[in-house]
Amino acid sequence: MAEITVKLVRSRIGSSPAQRKLLDSLGLKRREQVKTFQDTPAIRGIIAKIPHLVAIVG
Repeated sequence: MAEITVKLVRSRIGSSPAQRKLLDSLGLKRREQVKTFQDTPAIRGIIAKIPHLVAIVG
């Protein structure tokens, strides 16, 4: 299965508690932090809910 790399590009400060929980579920705690995941519909759905905070890298 393909992989997807996600980077936290904006700070968690000022985000809603629900958005912070989504970031916690991805394991993104610090700005500019990068994580790699299996490309599943669940991960795509999380990213779709917080596109202003994260970016898909390469």
